[in-house]
Amino acid sequence: MHSSLTEHARCLYGDEYRPTPPCDLEHRESYFVEELTFADPDSILAMLRELSPHLVDGRLPVWIRNLSYRLVLLQRPDEPALMREAAENLWLHGPDWDHIAADLTRAADALGTG
Repeated sequence: MHSSLTEHARCLYGDEYRPTPPCDLEHRESYFVEELTFADPDSILAMLRELSPHLVDGRLPVWIRNLSYRLVLLQRPDEPALMREAAENLWLHGPDWDHIAADLTRAADALGTG
């Protein structure tokens, strides 16, 4: 078992900034998605920020990024800064999700600063 969600993602998808550590574990995307599904928001955000520190970089698939932000927002629904970060991610990888990004931005604005 990997020591963290970030390590699991790094083994599965690679890392633009660091070498992928040697690992003898079986790497199936379904195992990672299961771990992601039940991860706490801090673990998910740590993974996103370490493997994609500038939103436009990193080797995480777009659908994994989108799912990650969705799972975090479900656990932290009232954080305007996080809503804006998720919206920026959607705009970068849209346009299919531009309407969702706009909704997130409006919701963040309604909650106030952050």
